[in-house]
Amino acid sequence: MSDYPEALDHMLAAWNEPDLTKVRGYLEKALSADIRFVDPTIDVTGIDGFEGNVHDVKSKIPGAVYSRTSGLDSQHGFYRYHWAIHLNNTLILSGFDVVEINEEKKISCVIGFFGDIPEN
Repeated sequence: MSDYPEALDHMLAAWNEPDLTKVRGYLEKALSADIRFVDPTIDVTGIDGFEGNVHDVKSKIPGAVYSRTSGLDSQHGFYRYHWAIHLNNTLILSGFDVVEINEEKKISCVIGFFGDIPEN
């Protein structure tokens, strides 16, 4: 994909960074200052809130591995992809994100969903 946003890789790297002092560096490369992050458990705005959530989740499942499990689909600055969290090669949680990339090629919004889309 020619317009692949590297910010997605930086955000994923933050989730997988074992050195907690390095998480912020990845997030600053990836996120706009006014980033909004929403999933079924949280709704925060700003890099501080996003970083706090990363540290909170990592403290609850130390050693987990976060991965993108699909390709990317995009339109008009929005990207969607599937992801998973594994611990000791066991699936803990999967879902998908819809991410908005701004003009500066940074992530301005992440809307995360857990699990598969329910049947009717």
